[in-house]
Amino acid sequence: MQFKFNSLSLSFSLCSLCLLCLTSSLGLTACSKAPPPVAKRLNLQLTPASLGANISIQQHLKVERENKTDDLDAALEIDSERLELVGLAFGQRVLSVNFDGKEIKTWRHFMLPQQVRAEDVLEDIQLSLWPVEVIAQHLPAPWRITENGLERAIYQGDTLITKIHYSETSRWAGTVILENLHYKYRLTIQTAKE
Repeated sequence: MQFKFNSLSLSFSLCSLCLLCLTSSLGLTACSKAPPPVAKRLNLQLTPASLGANISIQQHLKVERENKTDDLDAALEIDSERLELVGLAFGQRVLSVNFDGKEIKTWRHFMLPQQVRAEDVLEDIQLSLWPVEVIAQHLPAPWRITENGLERAIYQGDTLITKIHYSETSRWAGTVILENLHYKYRLTIQTAKE
């Protein structure tokens, strides 16, 4: 009996970690104060080909939200036909996102809450990695994006919603820090060196 309780506790902890790591960008309001009534998600779904590169990287993700920090490992592959992301916690797959430019297919650990939206995970990936010109062409009014050196900023009208900082000129190398000011989380992505 004791073993089953520990396994259930580990599974619950695993899913809690995944929820915070992969979908902190969701703006779930059941656990915190409701954000101001601005800034819906963009629901960007840029084609994999529009990235303009093929990448295959391993990353370590750290999410900071409401005085909590959670970590997750991820493998990300993008080519002209598809984007594939696999999220791992404690060596176990907890989420998969596959996107062919038209359809998003997901798999999630059975304990992962339904509020975890693959569309939001995809959006943060695309805001971080895709060329700013491509993103700008697909933003609805009044959204806009700016880029200055190693910094990006996404605005809704005049309101700053998201800041992104890169440690290197290659967007998928080094460290990327995405800070969503509206939903109050910071996502740090450390790409493993090849």
